[in-house]
Amino acid sequence: QVQLVESGGGLVQPGGSLRLSCAASGIIYSVSAMGWFRQAPGKQRELVARIINGGTTNYADSVKGRFTISRDNAKTTVYLQMNSLKPEDTAVYFCNGNFLTPHPRESWGRGTQVTVSS
Repeated sequence: QVQLVESGGGLVQPGGSLRLSCAASGIIYSVSAMGWFRQAPGKQRELVARIINGGTTNYADSVKGRFTISRDNAKTTVYLQMNSLKPEDTAVYFCNGNFLTPHPRESWGRGTQVTVSS
């Protein structure tokens, strides 16, 4: 089983920045993809950003140009740099990953709260 642990959430004013981190641990043969989802109160969970094994990234339209996803060389830690934050970015952010262990497995972190408010 692969565990994902997020860190870096918190309270920030509009226009501010935060950096989220997510570290994967466990028996991992390879990483297929890792990314971030978010869920605001009363809304469905949505994809924010994702990076796949080859390095290709994709982003939700609402965060393009403001958020950047990256990873470490081992590909087991993923980061989300969030700039120009808006109140509508307020949500619980969940780390997600698809791994080969060697069987295909999907894992979720417990989530970290991001609140954008003045």
